[in-house]
Amino acid sequence: MLQIWEYLSKTPKLRVSLFAVLLFLVVSLGDARLRTRSVSTSQEETVETYNKYYNYVDLTGRLKSLAEKYPHVANLSSIGQSVEGRELWVMRITKDPNSDTPGKPKFKYVGNMHGDETVSRQVLVYLVEYLLTKYGEESRITELVNTTDIYIMPSMNPDGFEKSREGDCSGDNGGRNNAKNMDLNRSFPDQYDETRVNPADIPEVMAMIRWIQEKKFVLSGNLHGGSVVASYPFDDSASHKRQGHYSQSEDDSLFRYLALVFSQNHPVMKTGEPNCPEAPEEIFKDGITNGAQWYDVPGGMQDFNYLYGNCLEITMELSCCKYPLASELHKEWDLNRESLLAYIEKVRIGVRGYVKDAINGTALANVSIVVASIRHNLTTGKYGDYYRLLLPGTYNITAVAPGYIAMEVHSVQVVEGKATELNFTLAPVVNEAAGGIPVTTYSMPSTNDPNLSTTNNSSDSTQTRVVPSEDSKNSRPLLPPKHQPIQPQEFRHHNYADMEMFLLKYSSEFPSIVHLYKIGRSVEDRELYVMVISDNPTVHEHGEPEFKYIANMHGNEVVGRELLLNLIEYLCRNYGTDPEVTQMVNNTRIHIMPSMNPDGYEVATEGDIKGYKGRNNSNNFDLNRNFPDQFITITEPRQPETIAVMNWLKSIPFILSANLHGGSLVVNYPYDDDKQGLSRYSQSPDDKVFQQVSRAYSQENPLMHNGHPCEDLYQDEYFEDGITNGAKWYNVPGGMQDWNYLNTNCFEVTIELGCVKYPMAKDLPQYWEQNRRALLQFIHQVHSGVKGTVSDMRDGTGIPNATISVEDIDHNITTAHTGDYWRLLVPGTYYITASAHGYTPMRTYVTVPKTGVEVLDFRLTRVHSDSNGQSPKGPQPTQNPSEKEFQSLIKDLSLGQGLEQLVKSTAAENSFRYRHYKELSGFMRSLTLNFPQITSLRSLGQSVEVRTIWALEISNKPGEAEPSEPKIRFVAGIHGNAPVGTELLLEFAFFLCINYGKNPAITRLINETRIVIVPSINPDGREQAVEKQCTSTQGLTNAHGKDLDTDFFGNASQRVVEAQPETRAMMDLILDKAYTLSVALDGGSLVATYPYDKPVQSVENEGTLKYLASVYANNHPKMHLGGTGCSNNEQMGNIPDGVMRAAERQSHMGSMKDFSMDFGHCPEITVYSGCCLFPPAEQLTPLWAENKKALLSMLVEVHKGVRGVVRDKGGKPIVGAIIVLNGGVRVFTSEGGYFHALLAPGNHNIEAVADGYQQQRQEVVVSSYEAAVSIIIEFDMDNSIFGLPREFVVASAAASMTALVVTACIIWCVCAAKSNRQKDGFHRLRQHRDDYDDEIRLTSMGSKKSLLAHEFQDESESDEETLYANKI
Repeated sequence: MLQIWEYLSKTPKLRVSLFAVLLFLVVSLGDARLRTRSVSTSQEETVETYNKYYNYVDLTGRLKSLAEKYPHVANLSSIGQSVEGRELWVMRITKDPNSDTPGKPKFKYVGNMHGDETVSRQVLVYLVEYLLTKYGEESRITELVNTTDIYIMPSMNPDGFEKSREGDCSGDNGGRNNAKNMDLNRSFPDQYDETRVNPADIPEVMAMIRWIQEKKFVLSGNLHGGSVVASYPFDDSASHKRQGHYSQSEDDSLFRYLALVFSQNHPVMKTGEPNCPEAPEEIFKDGITNGAQWYDVPGGMQDFNYLYGNCLEITMELSCCKYPLASELHKEWDLNRESLLAYIEKVRIGVRGYVKDAINGTALANVSIVVASIRHNLTTGKYGDYYRLLLPGTYNITAVAPGYIAMEVHSVQVVEGKATELNFTLAPVVNEAAGGIPVTTYSMPSTNDPNLSTTNNSSDSTQTRVVPSEDSKNSRPLLPPKHQPIQPQEFRHHNYADMEMFLLKYSSEFPSIVHLYKIGRSVEDRELYVMVISDNPTVHEHGEPEFKYIANMHGNEVVGRELLLNLIEYLCRNYGTDPEVTQMVNNTRIHIMPSMNPDGYEVATEGDIKGYKGRNNSNNFDLNRNFPDQFITITEPRQPETIAVMNWLKSIPFILSANLHGGSLVVNYPYDDDKQGLSRYSQSPDDKVFQQVSRAYSQENPLMHNGHPCEDLYQDEYFEDGITNGAKWYNVPGGMQDWNYLNTNCFEVTIELGCVKYPMAKDLPQYWEQNRRALLQFIHQVHSGVKGTVSDMRDGTGIPNATISVEDIDHNITTAHTGDYWRLLVPGTYYITASAHGYTPMRTYVTVPKTGVEVLDFRLTRVHSDSNGQSPKGPQPTQNPSEKEFQSLIKDLSLGQGLEQLVKSTAAENSFRYRHYKELSGFMRSLTLNFPQITSLRSLGQSVEVRTIWALEISNKPGEAEPSEPKIRFVAGIHGNAPVGTELLLEFAFFLCINYGKNPAITRLINETRIVIVPSINPDGREQAVEKQCTSTQGLTNAHGKDLDTDFFGNASQRVVEAQPETRAMMDLILDKAYTLSVALDGGSLVATYPYDKPVQSVENEGTLKYLASVYANNHPKMHLGGTGCSNNEQMGNIPDGVMRAAERQSHMGSMKDFSMDFGHCPEITVYSGCCLFPPAEQLTPLWAENKKALLSMLVEVHKGVRGVVRDKGGKPIVGAIIVLNGGVRVFTSEGGYFHALLAPGNHNIEAVADGYQQQRQEVVVSSYEAAVSIIIEFDMDNSIFGLPREFVVASAAASMTALVVTACIIWCVCAAKSNRQKDGFHRLRQHRDDYDDEIRLTSMGSKKSLLAHEFQDESESDEETLYANKI
C-alpha cells in the first residue's frame, strides 16, 4: 500500500484531489461500518434458501453472522478494499483459525473476479456455509477442515457486482470490470509482456498480489462464468495468438490432472459440451482446456499464482449464463458442490515436509525446492514448511538456500493420495579461510516487491527472474518440447536364455518398481517367470487392482512373447517421466508372463506361418485344452505348466487378464465352448463387460478393428469391430480364459495378434507399433466398474472372501484378504449386494460412470449384533493379551499368503528315504531324546508279528491332560503298501520339533495344541511292501491277511471275529473322546475324502466334513485342481475341488474314519497323497513339498469352529454334558467342562444337554479365517418333572399329599369308631364264651361265605376284620 500512496502522491494531477480522495474514503468507510454494524446487530441467521443473490450489505452480514456462530473454525477478515471502498472479504475456515499451524497446506477459492459473473459468488457463500455446518457431523468435511487452511473470497470485484443486473447472460449491462473499468484478469504481471497498469486503478489486484505472496498458497481455484470448462495454465503465449496455441507449463500434466478432478466431478462439465448459446459449437475434451489454446489472456491471475507465488491455480467456468436468474442458484450449487470439495482435497498430494538448519534446527524460510526435470521451483514458508504438488512417480528433489550446502534426495516415491513426507536439514557453508572446503553457493532473488520489478543479475542464480528484461519482451521463451515416451530400442527374438537374461537385467536395474518371481517349471524344467511392475511390486496393496498378461501359451505363437518384453522395457524406461505410465504403475499391479510354454518355443522355427511345430508342450499336450471345463470332462493329464498357472491364479486376486496368441487378428472373449460342442455364440453372464474390454483393445489396434484379419489366409473370415465370442468362432474345450472366469475373480480374453505365428525378426517393430497403445489401453480397463471395501461395522476390519453379487448377473466375485474388491461392469445402474458368513447382507444401488471407477464400500453388521454392531449380552469369555495375540496369528495364517510365508520361513534339513520298522522306531525315540520338553512316546499296542504301534505326542506339556487345548490326531500306514504317509508324518514331526523355539508361529501352535502322530498302524504290512510298486497289493493287509480299514466295528453284533491287535490298539486311542480332528494319510489317489466309507443316504454335518477335507485340498498345489491321471485306480475325470465323500470313491464297512465319527465323536478325513502307492524314494522330497503347507493348515484349522465351557450358575464345570451341533452331531464336555467342535463357516445352532439341568441353546457364527468362537454355557437346574414345570408338579404333589393325609385321617377316625364298638362286643363275648362259641363259629363261617359271595367287598374292610379276628 505504501507504494500505491507514493504513486498517488507523485502524480501532479492528483495532488490537488488527494485530500478529497481521503475524505471520500473516510466517509465511505464510516458509512460501510455503520451499515455493517446494523447488519451484524439486527440480522438473524436464516436457513439458506438458494433463491436470491446477496448484495454487498447482505454478503457482509451473512459472512459476519457465520464467523460469529462458528468462531472455533471460522475467521472473517478483509485483505483490502475495492475502488469504491468495499471490503474484499475472506473467510478463513480451519481448526484454530486465528493462528497458523506449521505444515498445514493453504488453499484458496476466489470468486466474482468479473463482477457480472455471479454464480461463483453465491456458490462460494454456500460452500462456506456447507463447510461450517457440516463440520463435526461429516467425517469428510471434518478431516478437510482440520487438515487444510481454507481461504474463500466470494467476491474479488464487489463494485462490479453492484453494477451488474440479474438475468444478463452475456454481460451487456456492464459490471465485468472494476469501478475504474479495469479487467482484473488482465491486470496481473505477465511473463511475456510487462504489464503497465496504474496501481491506483486496480486496488483489488494489488491486494491479491500481496495476499498471494504473503500466504504462499499451495492450490487455488478462480471461479468465473460464461462457459462450463476448467482452464489451466498457461493463459497466454509469447506470440499472443488469439486462439489455438497450446501454451504448456512445466507442470502441464499436473495441471491437466487437477482440472480433470474438477471437471469429472461436475455432471455437465465432464461431458465437454457446455452447449452455451453464445458458442454452441464449442467442445472441450473431458471438460478441460489449456487457457491459451482456448483464447489468449495476458495478465491473468492463474499464471501469476504459478509463476510468482508457490500456488497452482486453475480457472473454472461454472455456467453459460454469467448472471442467471436466482431460481437457478440451487441447481448450480448441486452441480458444483462435489467438484469444489474434491478439488480442495488435492491440496494434499505430492511431497511435503520441512527444511531446517542442520546446526541449530531452526526453520529455514524461502528455501527453494527443486524437482529435477521440472523447471519450476517453489519456496518454503516462514516455518520452513513446503508442499510441492506432484503426480505419482519417482523424483529427485533438492533443497537450495543461500549460505547453505544444497541437499539432494534421489528416488523419492510419490504415491496417489496422501503426500510423501520429505524433510531436509541443510548445513551452512564453511568458507576456505575457516579450513573448510569450497562449495557452490546459490543466490535467490527476492520477490517481495509488489511491483515485481526486482531482478537478480547473479551469474550463478538458479531461479529465473520475475519480470523479463526489455531485451526479451518480444522473444519467444524456450519451452521444453512436448514429452515423448521412450520406445523400445532392440527388436529380436529371445530364446529362453536370452529372455531369462532380459528379465534378470530389468529386475536388477529397476528394483523399486520391478519384482521377478517364478510360479513353477515346465516339463523340461525351465522356469515359468513372471515379472510384476508396480510402485510396491512385492505385495498386494489394498484397493489396487491386480492385472496380468500371459503370452506364448502355444510355443510357436511368439509375437505376444516379444511384445510383453517390449512392454516391460517401455514401462520401466518411462516410469517417473511419462504421466500415463507413472500413473498406471503407481495404481496397478501388473504381472507379465512372457512365456507359458518355454519348451515349445525352443523347438518352434522362425518364419512359421500357420504350423504346429512347438505349439504343444514337451508332453505334446495343447495347454489351451488342458484346463478343467464346465461342459465336458478333460481326460488328458493335467500338465505342470497348467497346474502352475492354476495355482498362481488362485493365489492372487486378479481382476483382468489377456492371453496373447497368434494366427489371426481378433480379440476373443468367453465362453470358448458350448454345451453341445457346437460353434455358436456361447454367452457368459458378463457378456457386455467382455465386449467392452475387447473393444478397448481392438479399437486401439489400427488393423484389428477393421474386422478383416487375414485376407490372404482366410478370405471369408470377418469379425465385427475386431472382436468375437470364442465358441461362435470355433469350439475350444479346456481353455484357460473360461477357467479364469469360472474359478477366480478374473475376467480374461484371448488376443490373436497377427496372422503369422512366428514372423521374421525384422517385422517385430511394426507389431509393437500396432499394439503398444492397445496394450496400455487394455490395462486401463482394470480401472472401471465398481471397487470398494467390505468391512466389519464393529471394528472396521476388512472381511475377506465376502461375496459381491450384482442383480441380474449370475456371476459373483469375492473380496481379497483385506476386504477390497473390484467388480468390472459396463456403465449403468445396478443393485449390488455384499454378503459374508456371520454377517447380515447389505444391498444398495450404484451408478457406474462411462469413465473411471465408482467407489462403493460396504460395512456389514454381524449376525445377532445390535444396531451398533455390538455382540449380544450374556456371559462372555475374558481374553488376555496372549489369547488375542494367538487369535491374530490364526487369522494371519488363514488369510492371503500367511501360511505360504510360514512354509517359506521354516526349514527342516533331513534326508528323505523309506524307513523300515526298526529305523522308524529309532527315529521316533531320537525325537524324544533330542526334544524331551515337547515330545512323549508311548506304545498303543503291538501288531500280529509283535511290532510296536507307536504314538508320538508333541506339545509344550506332553503327557499332561490339557482339556482346554484342541487335540489333533495324524495317522498313516493303515495299508502297509502305501508308506508315503508314514514318511510324511515322520518328516512333519521332525519339522515341528526342529522349528520349536526358532519360529514364533510354529512355537505358538505347538504350545496351544496337543498333537498325536501315529506314523504306522500296520508295521507288518509295511515290511512286506515293495518300493516302486504303484499298484501292488503286497503289504496292504496285516500278517493275518486282514485289511485293517475294514476291521473297525463298534457293535459286537456287527463283528464276526475278534478285532485284529492293530485295530484294537487304534480303537482304544480313538475312544479317548478328547480329539477334535483326525487326519489319515493313504495313497493310490490324489484326493481328500470325508466320512462316511459305509453306504449311507445322508451324512449329518456333511457341510463341515466336506469343508475340512477342502481345507487340506486347497492348501495342496495339485489336489484342489481336481486333477486326473490316476489311471491305476480308475480315478479319471475332474473331482470338484479335489474333495469327495469316501463312499463315492470306494464304499466299504468297518473303516477307521467311520469308527472315529460314530464312537470317537471326532471327524476324520483321509488324504490320498498320490496316484502311486509306493513311489521311488526320490519322489518323497517333492511329495513333502506338496503336503507341508496342507499339514500345517490342519494345525491351524483345529483352532477354529466353536469352543467353550459348560458350567452351572455357581461356576462349577459340568463334565459329560452333551453338545449337539445343528440338531445332529454330538460332542462331550471333558474335564473342566471344556468342549471344542469344528464347524464349516456359517451360522450354527448349539444345544447343551446335561442331566438335572435345563437344556441351553445358542447360535454361533463361524468364520473361515478367525479362531474358534468362544462361548460360555451356564446351566440352570432343571425345573421340569415329567416334562412339566417344577412349580406345577410340586404344587400338585403338595395338594395330593394334603388330600391323602386328610383322607387318612378320615379313615382313621371311622375305623377308630368301629373299633370301639367291636371291643365292646369282645368284652361281652369273654364273659359269655361258652354261651356264644357255637354262634361265633357259625358267624365266622358265614363271613367267609359272604366274602366269597360278594366279590366287590372292600378289601381294606376285610383286612381289618381279619386283623381284629386275629386279636381275639
